[in-house]
Amino acid sequence: MTEDLFAQIKEITEIQATSGNEGPMRDFLVQQMKGKVDEIQFDGLGGVFGIKYSKKENAKTVMVAAHMDEVGFMLTRIRENGMLNVVPLGGWNPYVVSAQRFTLQTKEGDIPVISSSIPPHLLRGTNGQANVEVSEILFDAGFTSKEEALSYGVRPGDPIIPQSETILTANGKNVISKAWDNRYGCLVVKMLLEELQDVDLDVNLVIGANIQEEVGLRGATASATKFKPDLFFAVDCSAANDIETKTNTFGHLGEGFLIRIQDPRFLMLPRMRDYILEIAEKHDIPHQYYVSKGGTDAAAAHQANEGIPSAVIGVVARYIHTHQGMFNIEDFLAAKKALKEILLDLNTEKVNQIVYGEYGDGTIKG
Repeated sequence: MTEDLFAQIKEITEIQATSGNEGPMRDFLVQQMKGKVDEIQFDGLGGVFGIKYSKKENAKTVMVAAHMDEVGFMLTRIRENGMLNVVPLGGWNPYVVSAQRFTLQTKEGDIPVISSSIPPHLLRGTNGQANVEVSEILFDAGFTSKEEALSYGVRPGDPIIPQSETILTANGKNVISKAWDNRYGCLVVKMLLEELQDVDLDVNLVIGANIQEEVGLRGATASATKFKPDLFFAVDCSAANDIETKTNTFGHLGEGFLIRIQDPRFLMLPRMRDYILEIAEKHDIPHQYYVSKGGTDAAAAHQANEGIPSAVIGVVARYIHTHQGMFNIEDFLAAKKALKEILLDLNTEKVNQIVYGEYGDGTIKG
C-alpha cells in the first residue's frame, strides 16, 4: 500500500460524523467533487451527489451511493450531577461501549467524553454486572453539575462520536480504524471522481453519499426519488465473520469484494448478479458471495419509484460498529476496480438488459 493511499484512508476515517449530523463528511465530499463533475446537487435530507452527464443521447442514469454517517450516540438528558444519558445511533453491541473515548459535538465546539464502566473492585461481593443495555451506560465529560454542562453549550440532541486513531497492522496488509462502515464507500466515491474526471461515460453518473443509513436506510429513499436512476449501486462495508473459521461463514478478509445476494430486505436480481460476475471474471477481480442479517441502502433504493435494480459493491471489516475495526487493503482496491469497470462498461443496451432482459426496453406493443 502506498503512503498516499494510507494518508487518504487515515484522513477520511478520522472524520467524525454520525447519523443526523453528517456535516463534516458532507463538507469533505463537496470539496472533493468541485471541478470533477458537471454539477453538485443535494437532496432535501442532506445527501450530496455529483453529476456527470453523458454526451450520448437519451443516456440511462446510474447512481453510485455511499453513506456518510457512522454509528454514534445522541445526548438525550443531562443529569443533575453532570453525567449524560444517550441513545444509540445505529447498532451497538453494548459490551464494546464502556470505557471508550468519544467526542461530544456542541454548537460551541467539541468536548472530550468517556463512556462509564464499573471497576472490578466495585463488583466484589456482588453477583457481578447484569446484562448491559446501551441506554443504561452513562457518558462522562467531567462536569460537576447540569448547570456547568449547560454553560459549555451542551444540549440534548448533541451527537457523541467515537474517537480513535487510524493505524496500519505490522504486516502492512490491513488497517485498524473506526468507521470503515462506511468511509470505505466515501473513499471509493472520492477516488472514482478523480479517476473518471476526464472520461466520457455512456451513462449519466450520479455519484455521492446518503445520510442516516445507520438509523433505517432513510437517505436512500430521498435520493433515489430525486435522481430517478435506472440502476443503483450501494458501496458499503459489512461485517466479516472469519476470526474462528471460514467454513460455512460469509465475509472473509483478503478474498475480494462482496457480491451481496441476499439480506432481510433485499434480493439481488439474477441479471444484475450475472452482470457483476461477468465484469469481475473478465478483469480478474477477486470477489466473494455474501449473505447478511443487516441491510444497506440498496434495500431502500430497489423499492423506490417504479423499482430500481440495485446491487451492493461491498467489502468486509472485522469488529464493525466499534472504535477499532480491521479491514484489508486489497479488498478495497478490488471493490474500487470492480465499480470502475462497471461504470466504464455500462450503456443503454446493457442497462436495459439488466432491467428488462428479453423484453428490450420494457414495452411490448400490440
